[in-house]
Amino acid sequence: MIAWVSVGAITVGTAALIIILSAFNGFESLVKSLYSSFYADIRIEPVKGKTLVITEHQFEAMYKIPGLKAVTRVAEEKALLQNGEFQTVVFLKGVDDDYGQVAGVPEKMVRGNFNLGNADSPRVVLGVGIENAIGVFTDRSILPLTLYMPKKGANDLSNPMDALGVGLVRTSGSFAIQQDFDNKYVLTNLDFTRQYLNYGEDEYSAAEVSVQSADQVPLVKQQLAVLLGSRARVLDRYEQNKTLYTTIRLEKWAIYGIFTLILLVAAFNMVGALTMLVLEKQKDIQVLQAMGASRQMIRKIFLTEGLVLAGIGAGVGMLLAVLLYYLQINYKLVPLQGESFLIDYYPVKLVAADFLLVAVTVIAIGILASWFPADRAAKQAFELRN
Repeated sequence: MIAWVSVGAITVGTAALIIILSAFNGFESLVKSLYSSFYADIRIEPVKGKTLVITEHQFEAMYKIPGLKAVTRVAEEKALLQNGEFQTVVFLKGVDDDYGQVAGVPEKMVRGNFNLGNADSPRVVLGVGIENAIGVFTDRSILPLTLYMPKKGANDLSNPMDALGVGLVRTSGSFAIQQDFDNKYVLTNLDFTRQYLNYGEDEYSAAEVSVQSADQVPLVKQQLAVLLGSRARVLDRYEQNKTLYTTIRLEKWAIYGIFTLILLVAAFNMVGALTMLVLEKQKDIQVLQAMGASRQMIRKIFLTEGLVLAGIGAGVGMLLAVLLYYLQINYKLVPLQGESFLIDYYPVKLVAADFLLVAVTVIAIGILASWFPADRAAKQAFELRN
């Protein structure tokens, strides 16, 4: 009975560890999919200052790099967006016609359409958070909005308005991806933004690049760095969001550590079970010793017993985790509360490496828990009686 209790404790601990790791995998995949809709595979930005010069010849050379799919030029700056008495600070991002091949924002439209206009007749696409903040319906608004943008190189502050570029824009639609983007970004066409920011020829805030497949990112990144030199910083998607991805991974490892401690506590049941077994089998141990069994053999017998208990618990726990994963995916057993989420249930994702990690952890705990009772059994006093 004690042995089966210890197996049950290991089963529950193993299943819980795999399930919680799969939940972190699910949320990580969800976050990456959301961020990949806005962030490009590779971003080129200046090492110093806010702008860098990329010539037309360099853009042509980029398209000759194997694996590169598309490049979009970017001009971006903070701006003030005003609609009558409503106003809010936004991050204005001007992009060219190739933006749809680099980012997935056009596929995330919830109202209107993805139309950025041109320099003479600019249009903007707002995040839904900004749409709410300034009180406008982007797909039916008639009156233009006012944008105030700082001009590059404006040093005369005697008249602050001279340092600002003022433009009138009309809305064409709104997108919804994630609050970090929905409450911050306004997209418009590149020529309009460069004109009001007073950018020079071939001067941009950044360039964003998409690649044909994820495994080509390192090679494309390396060749872009060689092409542009030390004045440009070339970042992959992880480097653009390093803090976010590092935090997710640290949280996952922290949860793994906590549940490993829980498994260690569960292993005390195994220690108790094997200790009781040693006490129960004292006569059998002496018989084996009388028949010539060495201490190493006695220790091996009880170590094997502990590994069998740990193995059964780990195996049943993994099967239980797979079953709960199937039920969650197909029947959404654990829903997400609230209406602001893009999905209505906890996302889960099984990863083979997690199973291997948990198996190694459980076996290591099983060996550790079995060692002390096994060592005690091996040191059992040997007595011969008539």
